[in-house]
Amino acid sequence: MTSVVFVHGTGVRIESYEKSFTRVSRGMARARPEAEMVRCYWGDTCGASLGLDGASIPVRDKNRGVLDEPPADDPTALWAVLLAAPLAELRAYAAEAEAGGTGAAGFVPGQRDPWEVFAQRVRTLPTESLDVSPDLAPYLHQALDRVASELVLLPAGSPQDGGVNALTARAVTAVVLNLADDAEGDDDPLPVDGAERDALAEQLAELLGGTDRAFGRVGTSAKWLGGQALQILFWDHSELAVRYRRGMTGKAVPATGDILRYQARGAELRSRIADTVRRTRAAAPDRPVVLIAHSLGGIACVDLLAMEPSLKVDLLVTVGSQAPFLYEMDALTGLRRGEPLPDSFPRWLNVYDERDLLGFVASKVFPGRAVDHRVDTRQPFPWSHSAYFAHRKLYDWLAKELP
Repeated sequence: MTSVVFVHGTGVRIESYEKSFTRVSRGMARARPEAEMVRCYWGDTCGASLGLDGASIPVRDKNRGVLDEPPADDPTALWAVLLAAPLAELRAYAAEAEAGGTGAAGFVPGQRDPWEVFAQRVRTLPTESLDVSPDLAPYLHQALDRVASELVLLPAGSPQDGGVNALTARAVTAVVLNLADDAEGDDDPLPVDGAERDALAEQLAELLGGTDRAFGRVGTSAKWLGGQALQILFWDHSELAVRYRRGMTGKAVPATGDILRYQARGAELRSRIADTVRRTRAAAPDRPVVLIAHSLGGIACVDLLAMEPSLKVDLLVTVGSQAPFLYEMDALTGLRRGEPLPDSFPRWLNVYDERDLLGFVASKVFPGRAVDHRVDTRQPFPWSHSAYFAHRKLYDWLAKELP
């Protein structure tokens, strides 16, 4: 049996930690049911908070864009747009149809508008057969109703095109994710794997009647995605940046302030982790102890294990962590750039996603001492930074690597 200590990252507080701990425990139970999960929550006393009610933060009228140039045909970029504006793709379809003069094909005065008929189908979809994550299921009917309410407002186009089923399914999925994310109550996006997201959208499309288009591709909106509408959405108005402005500017102090506080008061957090490891080791001396640490938690664990050679840990797993980056900048507390990891440092596995802008590789920085493992959650940033622990393949891999 192995003891697995889960150390969270920046911006996490108790309610969010318990949800994350439950997700990790659920994933580990599938992969290694004999493993014992151990909490290491530090956001209460080691996290940051504003003492003057945010008096130091200026108010800005306009947000900077998050992209220099919009991508031409990228499903992940499409989801980045939809997570900021779930109805954008449907509205672009209707606008494109209106510009082409197609209008609402088959519409006869005195009969119900085709969009109203389609909206009613969306609102009353029989969803009982859907395989939906328990994190998302409570918000499905609300999302269907919200999208249906918007469908009747579309200016033109025809819902008879099979491709509209896919557009509508993606819109509903994006609303579900936003509702679940808002209910999560913290500043990091809800951990959802891209495969789970796409599976929900595909099931919804099938319920609507299916589509003859490649579901994973942009479909009818390919031209729009690479054109002016995406530039307006991302570059000028930057709805995605607006949605996550709190985390990006520092107004959400738990998300950014924890990092700054750790740089100045990191001993408190390292002590919390060390105490948890010692208690876990004392409770079961014969069990291997594994640290799984996300983001800032990974930085703290690398610092701790470099500074305290007597602390016995059998395996360190950092996930979406910046420790290699800080070492390269000579900004890591526990180890100066150019210094090797101490002989006492445990086996180190480092997990990253190329789309996670806060995840870095360790094997090139610590050759022979760290092993990288790349995952693809198929989520855009910043969702990708939180999606690791919803990614089933991560646990399949961990099952083989844990002692």
